[in-house]
Amino acid sequence: MKIFINAKLILSNKICCNGFLIEDQGKIIETGSMEKAPGNGTWDTIQCDGLYLAPGFIDIHNHGGGGHDFMDGTAQAMVEAARIHLRHGTTTILPTTLACSDEDLFNTIGIFHQIRKIQQDMPCLPGLHLEGPYFSKEQLGAQNPAYIRNPAPEHYNRIMEAADGFILRWSLAPELEGALEMAKSLVPRGVVCSIGHSNAVYEEILAAVDAGFTHVTHLYSGMSTITRLEGFRKLGVVECAYLLDSLSVEIIADGLHLPPELLRLIIKCKDNSKICLISDSMRAAGMENGHSILGSLKEGQEVIIEDGIAKLPDRSSFAGSIATSDRLVRVMVQKAGLSVHQAVTMMTQNPARINKLSGKGTLEPGKDADLVIFDEDINIRRVFVNGRETVI
Repeated sequence: MKIFINAKLILSNKICCNGFLIEDQGKIIETGSMEKAPGNGTWDTIQCDGLYLAPGFIDIHNHGGGGHDFMDGTAQAMVEAARIHLRHGTTTILPTTLACSDEDLFNTIGIFHQIRKIQQDMPCLPGLHLEGPYFSKEQLGAQNPAYIRNPAPEHYNRIMEAADGFILRWSLAPELEGALEMAKSLVPRGVVCSIGHSNAVYEEILAAVDAGFTHVTHLYSGMSTITRLEGFRKLGVVECAYLLDSLSVEIIADGLHLPPELLRLIIKCKDNSKICLISDSMRAAGMENGHSILGSLKEGQEVIIEDGIAKLPDRSSFAGSIATSDRLVRVMVQKAGLSVHQAVTMMTQNPARINKLSGKGTLEPGKDADLVIFDEDINIRRVFVNGRETVI
């Protein structure tokens, strides 16, 4: 049993400026103000010295880090990619795939099954986020066009069977033939269907929502905006994400993919309870400037890491995020103007609720004791997963 004392507790609806938290056997038992703290007896005491104590960060769209990609094809790569983000306060990750060969996808699923129960210095890996291969060819971004296809039941059901219940989310373009039927099949099985790499227009988005789509993948990246058809304006995915209250969104809040002024527009126009922060990180996350590879080691694109982002070698375009969760929170506070409480909510409570991670995201009694201690500049000091301190 542990008691955390003298902490700025980031609770669901407020910050308790001088609080305590009790943890036992990996669960949160009690929180409150220090003036009501029980005597700690023989408990382990964690002195927070006025620093923030928050729920562990949750990254629902993450491709890797520390020089490794979740699709590199080895257990070591998946473990090391997860651990680099743990050091930055991310206690829950949905490893994310790209459009790839079936061989690579099934291999990734198999490795995920091998490593997901590792507990020593590891974040929680509750399930996978599949990004593709069912995408619009007009909105591919960095996705490999060789593997793009329409959804077919015999294909996605085989993937679902291999994953054995551990696909929590699937990003796809709802305008594709077979996509609405896929959503109607997967949503009742617990999969969050997300609009991603899509060229859909308003009417197609409405049909997608009716079929069970509830989320929008990396807002502004790989999606349609207003177009004209015979002079008539058609809303794209971007505008529908703002207009439709049933849709939640995620944003790559590194301050570069979306500049601070655009981040401010998003939080002004979209219900903040519907916004998640994501890294969408590639293998260079957490690493210094230099050269890296976007995507797989076999087929990936060489990129240059500089100015806090990955760029194509000719510097003509961004080529991927190298963000970590602490940076996302820091950008939202220091550049987008959110309070620490608001930014942390977008990195914890919102993604937990939207992705049905019932034991995560808040400091309520009964929740998992996934905890992060950080200072006013969002520098991570200590990290706990299920009450166990990790080495950072």
